[in-house]
Amino acid sequence: MKETFQQQLQTLLKCDLKQLFPLARSMNRKLKFFVGPTNSGKTYNAMKELKEANSGLYLAPLRLLALEGHEELKEAGIENSLITGEEQQINEDAAHVCSTIEMLDFNLDVDVAIIDEVQMLDDIDRGWAWVNAIIGCPAKTVIMTGSVNALDAVKKIASYLGEELEIVKHKRKTPLQVMERHTSLDNLEPATALIAFSRMDVLKLKQKLQKKYRVSVIYGNLSPEVRRDEARRFRERKSDILIATDAIAMGLNLPIKNILFTTDTKFDGVSRRKISVNEIVQIAGRAGRYKLFDAGFLGATRRDVLSYIKEEFEQPIATIKPPYKVKISTEQLLELSNHIKTKSLVKILRFFKTNMKFDGPFIASNISSLIEASTIVDKREKLDLEAKYLLAQAPITTKSNIILQAYEAYIAAVIKNRVCRYKPSITLPKKAITQKDLLLVEDEVKKISLYLWLSYKFPDIFVDHEKALILRNSFNSFIEKSLKSNLKVERRDDKKKFFNSRNSNHKNPRRNSRRDRRR
Repeated sequence: MKETFQQQLQTLLKCDLKQLFPLARSMNRKLKFFVGPTNSGKTYNAMKELKEANSGLYLAPLRLLALEGHEELKEAGIENSLITGEEQQINEDAAHVCSTIEMLDFNLDVDVAIIDEVQMLDDIDRGWAWVNAIIGCPAKTVIMTGSVNALDAVKKIASYLGEELEIVKHKRKTPLQVMERHTSLDNLEPATALIAFSRMDVLKLKQKLQKKYRVSVIYGNLSPEVRRDEARRFRERKSDILIATDAIAMGLNLPIKNILFTTDTKFDGVSRRKISVNEIVQIAGRAGRYKLFDAGFLGATRRDVLSYIKEEFEQPIATIKPPYKVKISTEQLLELSNHIKTKSLVKILRFFKTNMKFDGPFIASNISSLIEASTIVDKREKLDLEAKYLLAQAPITTKSNIILQAYEAYIAAVIKNRVCRYKPSITLPKKAITQKDLLLVEDEVKKISLYLWLSYKFPDIFVDHEKALILRNSFNSFIEKSLKSNLKVERRDDKKKFFNSRNSNHKNPRRNSRRDRRR
């Protein structure tokens, strides 16, 4: 008997997630979870298995880590391809691939796959990518690496899948000790990392400390290339002190002896709050690099901050609880569009979140940045729904006028199917004078990342791929040079303008959105 329209809709709204990945279901996969704290060797051991496999896949949370994996395999004599949202180095003869997790090809089967930093499945904006990878990665052996707070989640998903799960526990290789007293900024030891939670605070500390110490900085708005250069300087002892946000918490292997928190609060995109035990443990774990130091030390630069860190560090870390977030697929998008009779991307996404039900421990969710971008593309009537959804997933931030204006222009080029050349929004001076100068260039690099991402989705329209890469190198070199110089915190005199903006709106760029973390 033929289903009624309402029955068809109810069938569509009931989803068995594992059935969306038929290749993975056909492979009789084995799951492994290499679980343990930072500096326990779990990723090192996972990479050993990957190197021994005839074919393999490394799925990284960041473009920087995908690049490091790519180079590690090459150093071991293993040819491999590198695939990220804005960079694709395809080696036709290679049987290994290193990629960012969002770029996972669910139709490419391999012997061994590594899903790194699996606790990221709890991330409010990107967790869906880890959920999809665990369920759908087409590998005979899937090795997940991550912290113990993800153990319960991995067990629940393995049980839902009915697949064998082997848990391999790792212990930290060097002890981690909490300092008894806070540490003055005037008495910092080499191989110390100071933790702040905003770009502004990092650069203020840099301005203050660079009179006495050689300093490197790492924060989220920096491109992976610049972060890598700053990490290299610290690794090679060309700087004594590293000042960083929690961007160092994920995967960066650095010769840090002491981690000192300069604050115990952070703005998480919604409100200012105290940092959690999970965040403290993840960051603190970077101290005491194995084979370099006998122990790592955790402290703070203020007495009150140290008191909070000590108390919180003793608490058990919070276990990741179900349900785990799932993002709409293109197929679901198109089917829902037909059933609820709308081409509005925003309406479909909201309907999905409200009405979709999943077998297993999952829940439908939307990403705030995806909704923001969808609101923009929905205004363009000449875009079909698939193009809208693709463009809405682009790496943008609506907080930067430079990027927002470029995004609007790029959408117009797609609608008209017209070649779009890359045009910089700013002209580089000899050097940056203030932090605001530097932020303009950082936003320009983000704009280049957007163009490169689009150049792979619409290669006949965004044709200046090589030019964009050359410009990115130039802008990154400028940022690296600027970070080694003295930057003023205060706003400079408007009469002393070193940037020629093509549009007056470019004077007020803002911080990057969460989605940019995947770059």
